[in-house]
Amino acid sequence: MRASIALRGWKGTIGRISQDLARRPDVDDSLSLLPLEAAFTSLSVPTSATPRVSVVIPVHGKIEYTLACLRSIANAPPTDPFEVIVVDDASPDNTATILAGISGMRVINNERNLGFVGSCNAGAAAALGEYLIFLNNDTQVTPGWSDALLRCFERHPRAGIAGSQLVYPDGRLQEAGAWVFADASAWNIGRFTSRKNPALRYARTVDYVSGASLAISRDLFDSLGGFDARFAPGYYEDTDLAFAARAAGRSVWYVPDSMVVHSEGISSVGLGDTGMKRYQAVNQTKFAEKWREALRKQPAPGTPLAVVDRARHRGTVLVVDTVMPDVSRDSGSLRLAGILKLLLADGWHVVFAPDDGHAEDTAIRELGALGVEVLVKPWVSGVPSWLAANHRDLHAAILCRHTVAAQYESLVRRHAPSAKLIFDTVDLHFLREGRAAERSGNRALARQARASRRQELRLIEKADTTFVVSEYERDMLCRLMPGARVALLSNIHDIYGREAGFEGRRDLLFIGGYGHPPNADAMHWMADDILPALRQVVPDARIWVAGDVPDAERRAFSDAGLDMLGRVPDLAPLMNSVLASIAPLRFGAGVKGKVNMAMSHGLPVIGSTVAVEGMRLADGQEVLVANDAKSFATAYARLAADEALWNRLSDHALQNVRTHFSADAAMATLRKAID
Repeated sequence: MRASIALRGWKGTIGRISQDLARRPDVDDSLSLLPLEAAFTSLSVPTSATPRVSVVIPVHGKIEYTLACLRSIANAPPTDPFEVIVVDDASPDNTATILAGISGMRVINNERNLGFVGSCNAGAAAALGEYLIFLNNDTQVTPGWSDALLRCFERHPRAGIAGSQLVYPDGRLQEAGAWVFADASAWNIGRFTSRKNPALRYARTVDYVSGASLAISRDLFDSLGGFDARFAPGYYEDTDLAFAARAAGRSVWYVPDSMVVHSEGISSVGLGDTGMKRYQAVNQTKFAEKWREALRKQPAPGTPLAVVDRARHRGTVLVVDTVMPDVSRDSGSLRLAGILKLLLADGWHVVFAPDDGHAEDTAIRELGALGVEVLVKPWVSGVPSWLAANHRDLHAAILCRHTVAAQYESLVRRHAPSAKLIFDTVDLHFLREGRAAERSGNRALARQARASRRQELRLIEKADTTFVVSEYERDMLCRLMPGARVALLSNIHDIYGREAGFEGRRDLLFIGGYGHPPNADAMHWMADDILPALRQVVPDARIWVAGDVPDAERRAFSDAGLDMLGRVPDLAPLMNSVLASIAPLRFGAGVKGKVNMAMSHGLPVIGSTVAVEGMRLADGQEVLVANDAKSFATAYARLAADEALWNRLSDHALQNVRTHFSADAAMATLRKAID
């Protein structure tokens, strides 16, 4: 008990005791595990003769587990071409006979028992794939398990090893990576806690990951000499491989969206002098001798786990917005996702809190795969309680939108007075609301705009730095508040480039959801005026609308002639087939993501003055500007008839995004504000 309190603290210890005392079934039905008692029937694993991935499974008996493992791979195969290599380590049962009847995989039969280390090395030597995934035979994989491991290497070029989230059949977490202490003892992160806790569902570097599901490039594995034979037959061979990779300048990653169920025998815990478990203590001593110098840099035994975790990053940056970001929903989410990625790349522990306290499991998984910890109920009651418990590690807080910043500005100052307070306007709400009120003549909206102005200016005055997305807004605030520190952090876009030229293109594409008032107004304008004017010039021209629209409005717009697509997960095919993007916004503020997105694909934009405001775009050079229905129709006809104009707009649009809306420009702004 005393050791647990030292490592976990009182809260963690009580949680662990509660987990142990809780009644639970042997198997969590939500995991959809395959039964072990199923009679053997024909089985084929859909492998490739030219694999990119080699799955190596060492086996010694337990044929029922091996069959369940193979069936799970057949049900959730890697997306990349793959092979399965089963290394039969002189099994004492009928494993060899049954494996001979399974098609689609390669079987290596050891003449004598080589143990886990020898069998894994034998399988790796025979592998054809670029990547190796070592997998215990007492595991069952879940959809996407291998793809997530390989994505880790794509996201992190210096990643050397990637390991899965290991889960017990009863649903509890077995391992979220592991820490190693200076005496060579190790601690499985999150053991016996809930696998659904977002605090254990974000990707991170760790000291090692279990060989029960471990991915590594074949080249790196070979260069490190494979699993060290001195740790045969098993235990500490995976820890040793991780330390070797780290010594070679590579990192070891825990990958939470790769979930693998592992039937490790819980009853054997503590039986260190019997069976295979006796090698654990023996190999700990060998490991300590081999890595004596490296272990001097590891935390002392008994160091609280929170301290161990905190030492692995520069500090914590808290980001709060109204809801979870969804990059397929709006440009603000796309910008926010870009900011989170840049913060992670700069070494910060990033914590994201949706102000409403809720998140779908998919959203937690997606942010967690990037490396972002998500604060949601019931795991965290809210931002105030998190600040009270974690303020010592808080380096900066980025509060998005005035409605959010107004709630938490004083809390951040009270709990973490030395932390940088950053107000991200997203766009200046009072500017957008004021323009909408002016256009509609709505007095209530005008009053709301004045209230937003007072609140936003007050927050700008209190913040260490305020982010705006356009030069227009920055210049305006510099005039209104000369002493404020205002920085330009605009939209962040990858450069996709154009995949198709001018030939064969036609029609217009509008991107945006109806829930944003400027978009709703634009849709009505297109249906009522712009499309009729366009068809007077080009009778068969169409306007495609990609974005969420309520059913009633969707039907009305369809009846008016707009082609309603709903939300489109992948816009690239549209971007490479239409003639231009249309952005007929009559009010709004900030930089328009729909314009940036189109330009990042090299798609020319026909937009209003409001739509292209503050983006360093010139009419006839990067965009075509139109402010009435007839002008939109004329611009379309002009563009459709002039390939040289289309190519000029496309080239200049791509260059504009490279120059002003790149990750490098955003990173410079973030570093200046936070560091």
